[in-house]
Amino acid sequence: MIDASHDPKLESWVESANAPDTDFPVQNLALGRFRRLRSDEPWRIGVAIGDQVLDMKLATQHCPWPREAEALLAHMSAGELGAIMALGPEARALLRGVLSQALVRNSDQGLFLDLCLVPQDRVELSLPCEIRDYTDFYTGIHHAQAVGKLARPDNPLLPNYKWVPIAYHGRASSVVVSGTPLRRPLGQYSSDPSQPPQFGPSRRLDFELELGVLIGVGNELGHPMPLDDADNNWFGMVLLNDWSARDIQRWEYQPLGPFLAKNFGTTISPWVVTQEALEPFRIPFERPAGEPQPLAYLDSMANRDHGGIDITLEVWLQTSAMNAKGIPAHRLTRSNFRHAYWTVAQMLAHHTIGGCNLRCGDLLGTGTISGPHEDEGGSMLELSHGGQHALVLPEGQTRSFLGDGDTVILRAYCEREGARRIGFGECAGTIRPALTFV
Repeated sequence: MIDASHDPKLESWVESANAPDTDFPVQNLALGRFRRLRSDEPWRIGVAIGDQVLDMKLATQHCPWPREAEALLAHMSAGELGAIMALGPEARALLRGVLSQALVRNSDQGLFLDLCLVPQDRVELSLPCEIRDYTDFYTGIHHAQAVGKLARPDNPLLPNYKWVPIAYHGRASSVVVSGTPLRRPLGQYSSDPSQPPQFGPSRRLDFELELGVLIGVGNELGHPMPLDDADNNWFGMVLLNDWSARDIQRWEYQPLGPFLAKNFGTTISPWVVTQEALEPFRIPFERPAGEPQPLAYLDSMANRDHGGIDITLEVWLQTSAMNAKGIPAHRLTRSNFRHAYWTVAQMLAHHTIGGCNLRCGDLLGTGTISGPHEDEGGSMLELSHGGQHALVLPEGQTRSFLGDGDTVILRAYCEREGARRIGFGECAGTIRPALTFV
């Protein structure tokens, strides 16, 4: 699964891609949809390379390419990332190979492609593909334990947690791309169940630090994905913030789960980091000693050997006051996807075991990925201990939950010895005041 395109010594003729701290070296080749700022041109597929975007519509028109890649490039030229996602792992590997050869230093194609670059700060980015359906999992065991302790101090995890990948069906229509502002949601909440509930803007608005998995190859209705097949069928990952109105959720979630507390917005990053780009950062999936082992349909040697992925995740916060004073965003937390209790393949296999058909463009959230330590919480709910302890920000500002004008920024990267560091870009959203509703 590791090939020449992963060689950490590779450099690009796009000089910004060789910077040690760039998210988008030639070993990444993240894909997204864009158009030039203040233009009405059709959305097109781009490749993130350094601080530039390679316009694949122009690139297919003005640059020679290997014949075996012509069909793939036709989809790229048409702006159809979903059509490429559905073609499976062999097509993904072929596309990665030809893009790598075109963008490495001394490539014969560089003279043609140099005219097809657009600076990233001069483009508008959209959702990378049509989001068909959205399912949010709950794979972060440290998050589950921390939240469970708030309600059940002596028994934070419910009996099924270590046996079944927990999830709920979300709302695809309110999945938005990074940079899209979201309004503080309205809803019912109650601090005293013996009294009628109140109605108004959420007072305990929160973020959730997650990854999003985009499905490439789906399955037929009634035909589950075997675990090892499932690991070939996802296309790539994005960052995902599944915003949460904690007070609304607490009132409404029993007996059927969250509703208005979640459906007002989910933000994802625009650049899809493909499964192939993440291959050098695969790690064994190991349960701690004494933990129950997965049931047979959720277990395989391949999943145990390399089902996990080492991805560092961060959350940064900038308040409107900080922004007005030119104070940069402040990092609230750092965690890692290695802490997830279930792998991506297990999420897909379980989602389909009852016969559900996943489709190309479906989005799966991992659930909040927190670490084992108190400062590694993936939400304000954890970091503020349920709102009891406010976080101190630069210049003395405090937050227990999010305020109007706050901008939340998720970032992520992969790095290890012997591999080139790659990143995901940003997943950002700003909270606007709630609408006045009578």
